Amino acid sequence: MKIAFIVGQFPTLSETFILNQITGLIDRGHEVDIYADHPGDLTKLHDDVVTYRLLDRTYYLPEIPANLFWRVVKGCGVFLSKFVQSPRDTWESLNFLKHGQQAISLWLLYTLIPNFQKNYDIIHCQFGTVSFRGMAFRAVNSPNAKLITIFRGHDISNFVQEHGETIYNPLFKRGDYFLANCEFFKRRTIKLGCPPEKIRVHGSGLDYSRFPFKPRHFPKEGLVRIATTGRLVEKKGIEYAIRAVAKVLEQYSNLEYIIIGEGLLRPELEQLIQSLNAEKAIKLVGQKSQAELITLLENSHLFIAPSVTAADGNQDAPVNVLKEAMAMGLPVISTLHGGIPELVEEGVSGFLVPERDADAIADRLIYLIEHPERWSAMGQAGRLFVEQHYDLNRLNDALVALYQSLLQGDSVPHPEVALPLST
Repeated sequence: MKIAFIVGQFPTLSETFILNQITGLIDRGHEVDIYADHPGDLTKLHDDVVTYRLLDRTYYLPEIPANLFWRVVKGCGVFLSKFVQSPRDTWESLNFLKHGQQAISLWLLYTLIPNFQKNYDIIHCQFGTVSFRGMAFRAVNSPNAKLITIFRGHDISNFVQEHGETIYNPLFKRGDYFLANCEFFKRRTIKLGCPPEKIRVHGSGLDYSRFPFKPRHFPKEGLVRIATTGRLVEKKGIEYAIRAVAKVLEQYSNLEYIIIGEGLLRPELEQLIQSLNAEKAIKLVGQKSQAELITLLENSHLFIAPSVTAADGNQDAPVNVLKEAMAMGLPVISTLHGGIPELVEEGVSGFLVPERDADAIADRLIYLIEHPERWSAMGQAGRLFVEQHYDLNRLNDALVALYQSLLQGDSVPHPEVALPLST
């Protein structure tokens, strides 16, 4: 099969779930190209980007100005450039009688690739926010392809809050099939108007063989190491974990808490740590490569993922960093938030507390410090759950099976009926 992935940014270290699907499809003999709105950080690449030479498969589409005036002004230059290469296709991209709003808004003009020779079987939009580009891409470049969109988090939470509950109506009419990475977001997508028979849950898989399991025991040297991985943004709730650890430090000084990630809130979090006089124990260590992350988690004993609903409505699914920690045998503390309760089994692999409740995080952390005999069993339960529900190979097999069903015109299995997980 020939597959086009439509993404907002590529490459980016924080979206390994997209990378895992790309490499999984390539390993299965399929041709995958990546179309992005803009490049990510090219100075710090995931190993798979280099190994699979994915930048050679990546194409960057022209930016579409949000301001309509500048879109038209810039569009004049875009029109002339593309008209010279392919007059007929360029005029067709402006055919509002055939394409309606997509043509009037100039989305088709900006997305047109003159003399396009690739005929894709599948166009897969990664996030609903790029589905508008995906619809335009299919209309002008590969009209016979099947269009699939997966909803992953901000696209079905704060993006909808900002743009209104009808924002995806055109997509629900034109799209061939939809995926959500958890039941929580699947229910929300259906509520917005997605046909229930055209959506199923497809979790973000994990190659857990890359994350070595290690039973956790109380350290002989007495220093309990705690970790959090995530972007330093509001919805990750890191402020509340910092406050919780600072509170526990008053009772147990033998703690070290590292926060792995970067983001706009770094100055505020640094100031918070200083105000709590916790600089010696709580450290922001910045963004790390996957190899560096694995080493840091391997040397940790407990993991906190304190996600919250942001002021703009942004929410999380079962986040990959939490799966990675569980796969490595870390007992976890997380929140009753979004799709996370679908991943963490309360009292089995970890604990779930209310959002924005630093005291509750502190209470659970104290419990784990005082009951290290539970660490090993919790870690084993977490690893087993990840293996059973988020196995990357099985999920990639299921994705291929879905693609093939759509192309063959077969009846796609009902969302509640699992596709074959192995071949």
